[in-house]
Amino acid sequence: MLEEVERWLSTRSWSVTDRPLHQILAAKRGTGQSVSVVLPALNEEETVGDIVAVIRHDLVEQVPLVDEVVVVDSGSTDRTSEVAAAAGARVVHRDDILPGLPAVPGKGEVLWRSLLATTGDIVCFIDADLKEFSSDFVSGIVGPLLTDADVDLVKAMYDRPLGGAAGQGGRVTELMARPLLNMHWPQLAGFVQPLGGEYAARRSLLEQLPFPVGYGVELGMLVDSLHLVGLDALAQVDVGVRKHRHQDGQALGRMAAAIYRTAQLRLARGHLIRPSLTQFERGEDGFEPRTYSVDTEERPPMIEVAEYAAREVA
Repeated sequence: MLEEVERWLSTRSWSVTDRPLHQILAAKRGTGQSVSVVLPALNEEETVGDIVAVIRHDLVEQVPLVDEVVVVDSGSTDRTSEVAAAAGARVVHRDDILPGLPAVPGKGEVLWRSLLATTGDIVCFIDADLKEFSSDFVSGIVGPLLTDADVDLVKAMYDRPLGGAAGQGGRVTELMARPLLNMHWPQLAGFVQPLGGEYAARRSLLEQLPFPVGYGVELGMLVDSLHLVGLDALAQVDVGVRKHRHQDGQALGRMAAAIYRTAQLRLARGHLIRPSLTQFERGEDGFEPRTYSVDTEERPPMIEVAEYAAREVA
């Protein structure tokens, strides 16, 4: 392992217990920074309410760490919006943010638009499908941004069980993202969960980053942040165990293709010869091909968007 990465692991990898809540709150009062929590959600009625309720109880009502909890619904057909609102979140629909710009499907699209729907100096992203959620996921990754002025982005790290087996989750991370990072961006080799959906960053950084519209958003954000602010401005915090709904192998294949595309753009800014992925499913007459397009679009840094710039001036 690179000496730089070993040093980074010893100075920028922490546990949630390293910063007690009273210390984080004192830092928040001292710096006057505000915190927004964003949950991108698509058909997550079974879990989103519990997550919102825990955050509001622990970090809004019990202690004033979080200033707003926003659920951005990207077109749910179930009761995601109603459940989230009943639990105390402010629900915003993706298409109501920048209505003049047609939305495209994808998680990155939702995260990018959320910058216009929130006001916090620090923005914390939490996936909406987590089970047995703990508010440590929020306080753990927000903490370093409040206590350490030279940290700009913090990723959560955790164990990811799969079917009762410890450490077997995160298959796309191990088969696609980690090899890519180790080979092409070895400075990022120390991140335990580079694709994890739980991370927090300063708005001043996020608004300068392009956002891949799909599943490549986390890898793209790490790589671009490394180049923009350097390794020592990035950190990770151990928050325990992450339990969530797992996707099937074919969905993971499409995710891997999007992540590879994101990496390829950053390696060469070249053109993918065939921006699609063919997979096979068994049908009545044998294996049938199914072809899916690979996310290739990216949104520009939010600071370049006129509506965002106008809001900042106002």
